[in-house]
Amino acid sequence: MHIRGGKDSTVALYLAKEVYKVPEVEAVMVDHGFMAKEAIENAERITKALGVKLTILRYDYSDVFREAILKAQSPCRACSRRNMEKLRKYALRNGYRYIITGHELPFGHHPYRLMSGGITQIRLLSLMPEKERLEILKKLPFEFPELSGYTTNCLILGPALQRYWEVHGHSFEHRRIAALVRYGLMEREKAEKEVQRPEVPREQWEFVLRKLNIDPKTFKGNSKPQKG
Repeated sequence: MHIRGGKDSTVALYLAKEVYKVPEVEAVMVDHGFMAKEAIENAERITKALGVKLTILRYDYSDVFREAILKAQSPCRACSRRNMEKLRKYALRNGYRYIITGHELPFGHHPYRLMSGGITQIRLLSLMPEKERLEILKKLPFEFPELSGYTTNCLILGPALQRYWEVHGHSFEHRRIAALVRYGLMEREKAEKEVQRPEVPREQWEFVLRKLNIDPKTFKGNSKPQKG
């Protein structure tokens, strides 16, 4: 079971443990070096409440995130690919055959994805409306963090979204979010807010740029840390 400390992976963990009664569930978090402390705290609270073992695998994805920020690209696909490979190898080492994730809509894929080594990824929230997920979260000791962007776990997403928006004039998530609305998984009003240019706190920008060893002057006036 892959848990990232965000709302979707939390719901997936709850469903796996309490609804589908999956035996021998282990929650595995991949901390890529830019995981919000609130997400780690959420993962610790949720797994304790559900009686599930939590394992945190710590890595540094600075290479992926630095390239994305500098080139004004989305870091999400490269990050996700690396995460799934880390999880696949962990599953093989520990004798697991299934990896459950909190993906809500499998674009271009089935809810089940066969991976090398005989591992199967299960996208447990496929086509589950956000309203239903939020109702489940009310049952759990989940605390919504105040993070820029739509994320509830990642410190890199807000800066990446802002950088992309300022260079390209729109969000790199607009197609995914539009599909969520089209499938009835997200309300239109919320979707419109999700694709707006995020305001990233100065402290978060400073942390990200310092950790990625990027000089703010590189952007020539774009994506400067926000005041306050």
